[in-house]
Amino acid sequence: MQAQSVPFSSSGLDVIQSSLDLKPEISGVPNPKSKEDLVIVEELYEVEWTSSEIIKGGFKQVALQFPDELLHISVPIYQSLKRRLPLKVGLYVLADTSYGSCCADEVAAQHIDADVIIHYGYSCLSRPSRLPVIYVFSKARLDVQHASESLLKEAMRHCQRNDRSMEFILICDVAYAHITEELLTTMKNSPGLPSGTSILFEPVPKIAQPTVSVAAGISPLPELVSDYIILYVGPESLALTNFLMTHPANTIISYDPTSENPDAREESYRTNRLLSRRYGKSLQARDADVFGILVGTLGVVSYLPLISHLRKLIRRHHKKSYTLSVGKLTPAKLANFAEIECFVIVACPENSVIDSKDFYQPIVTPFELALALNAEPTWPGNYILDFEHVIKDPSLTQTDDGMSRSGKEEDSDRPMFSLITGKYRHAKRYGEEVATSTSEDSSSLMLRNTDNALARATDSAGGKYTLDFLHRRTFKGLEQRLGEDEPSVLEQGRSGIARGYTDDHPHNKGT
Repeated sequence: MQAQSVPFSSSGLDVIQSSLDLKPEISGVPNPKSKEDLVIVEELYEVEWTSSEIIKGGFKQVALQFPDELLHISVPIYQSLKRRLPLKVGLYVLADTSYGSCCADEVAAQHIDADVIIHYGYSCLSRPSRLPVIYVFSKARLDVQHASESLLKEAMRHCQRNDRSMEFILICDVAYAHITEELLTTMKNSPGLPSGTSILFEPVPKIAQPTVSVAAGISPLPELVSDYIILYVGPESLALTNFLMTHPANTIISYDPTSENPDAREESYRTNRLLSRRYGKSLQARDADVFGILVGTLGVVSYLPLISHLRKLIRRHHKKSYTLSVGKLTPAKLANFAEIECFVIVACPENSVIDSKDFYQPIVTPFELALALNAEPTWPGNYILDFEHVIKDPSLTQTDDGMSRSGKEEDSDRPMFSLITGKYRHAKRYGEEVATSTSEDSSSLMLRNTDNALARATDSAGGKYTLDFLHRRTFKGLEQRLGEDEPSVLEQGRSGIARGYTDDHPHNKGT
């Protein structure tokens, strides 16, 4: 997920006049202006199969979700489906996703009471939480013979050099799902392949139910997955980056069909650099006391339990959290929350790992946050992006009694050494529990949070830490200044419509 670098204040003219690049996602997808082009589009995007699945499922309200790069074929596909479906079936095009276009937009689909989403183009295959999803992937071109020879040549070279067994897992980008079976057959029938070679592969499911787990092409994984070499077919993408980080023990050999000179290469050398960069973000989160939980999805299963888990985890470590939903992330949006020292994003795996160098505060994943809050933030050797694994992993949580997993009691007043600044710091402590027999004045203000737990007002969000911060701010909002300023003269304001007000172009007056 790439951040948009924009200034804090602008006239908006660049947005109004900007053009949207609607280049086809893959080579050979025409803008259907003739019957021949329409036939090509209907075959590429499986209009016949899609219409049969809609009728078979008995769906009445259907949402067609298109990414920006496929908007030019949305109307022709809509019309082609309409001709093949009963009149009682309603079709709606979703052209602007709430978050990332790789996820099924269940929020927009619920606005029309849809009972199924047809997702076109690239997908991260995140498990939906409410609605069934039918995937219609793009069909990219692949030289099957060259890909097979290149991958096996590099894989066998690696096995001979490191004295490893010939055990492989084949994973393909979803744009090559239509041709992966042919690639697998070609690889298994390769004349130079030693006997006893194992190549595992599971076809990518094209229909996802809310209760069925979806793993991109490799479900289920073998138990000793670290003993296998992963053969990846697809361009450099966030999916490949996630595989490198979540499978650091595996050797990953990739083949990029979109490069000028496609050839297989070993990618594992990048893993340590990627993990070191993310570990640095985790150390930055360790220095923070106020966190913002960014809701980056409303459709991936278990996102609500994960948000609840993060709130409890942050509160248990006497830190403060705010839950924010700001849509697609930009530096300007997040800069409005100056009180927040670190953001935690809850999103699909491909929108979770964000290079936050353009942002004023670091953005970490739930796994990195849990690692940062541990008393001993040692890297466990793996990287977790799955929501349920983060919630259930016992190594990422501490007990509620202030004891670390090593059995040592934590001293709340002990200064913490920051590996980022190289200095000691005293952490702020929010939400201190109120004892049943307290010596505080009975008139002291007490608050109840959403979990019905009492907290002193001085330790709450409006307590001394936040008040001190507000006093230090240079901008504190608009001031009324009643009776201090002279009344201004009333002047005629703008008139017209937003496309062009009457005073927008003074140089054109009189022409």
